[in-house]
Amino acid sequence: MRVGTAASAVQPSAARRVEFKPDCYANASIVGSDRVVFNVKGNAYRLIVAVDYQRQIVFIKWLGAHIQYDKIDVKKVKYGD
Repeated sequence: MRVGTAASAVQPSAARRVEFKPDCYANASIVGSDRVVFNVKGNAYRLIVAVDYQRQIVFIKWLGAHIQYDKIDVKKVKYGD
């Protein structure tokens, strides 16, 4: 049995283009150039993420109840706020 490194185990597959299609995500809103807000569990919770489209990475910025969401600035909130 050959044991490899984690880096060798995770090889990128053929390059592919990832597109965010708002019409496929009726419960998501694009806010600014890099932020997306998802409604979770029938709008009871909100998930705010920052998207690095170039590197295809999503960073969780905030998750909370809808009532808490009304008190924050979506474009400035950081993880831990």
